[in-house]
Amino acid sequence: MGKVLKGNANRKPPEPAGEGHAAVEAWIGTQMPRIQPVLRHIDGMIRKAIPGLRYAIKWSKAYYGTEKQGWIIELAGYHVSANVVFHGGPKMDPAPPMGEGSSRYVKVASIEEADTPEMRKWLKQAKTLPGWAAK
Repeated sequence: MGKVLKGNANRKPPEPAGEGHAAVEAWIGTQMPRIQPVLRHIDGMIRKAIPGLRYAIKWSKAYYGTEKQGWIIELAGYHVSANVVFHGGPKMDPAPPMGEGSSRYVKVASIEEADTPEMRKWLKQAKTLPGWAAK
């Protein structure tokens, strides 16, 4: 008989592997060279749109949040695209097209795909919605 697996619904978020914007910049530098400019551009858009951010690297992804809201945006780099995850995404109008549950995301493969009115609208909404793991 196989090992009984336990669910992870009560799993604690990891301790940050790095905190502050310098950690995010260093993380971007470790990503695939083709996607680094896209990640830098998205990072700049997020920082411009949302004042008072805190930053951390968890699970090899960049997290953006505020003391009040918790982590509201997650940025993940892959070989050919970046995922911008909005933890309040289901409450957005319109919601980002991908994902289910308590978050929604969009895949971005170029600066042109990132620099859209829709992305700016999602960033503006993200600063008003609750995130997760506020502590």
